[in-house]
Amino acid sequence: MASPKSRISRSRRGMRRSHSALEVKETRKCPTTGEIHQPHKAFKASDGAIYYKGKQITHSKY
Repeated sequence: MASPKSRISRSRRGMRRSHSALEVKETRKCPTTGEIHQPHKAFKASDGAIYYKGKQITHSKY
């Protein structure tokens, strides 16, 4: 099993992990339905239909 030749300092370890932080996902309110969703993604509204860019792209199955 591999083992390090020398100890890695907290500073170097932190620099390596600097890009690993979690990001908050952006959300927007749909102008048509008023529901919160991620931009540039289709979403299923409470009526069962799928919306994208404020337009209905499929009908509900009810």
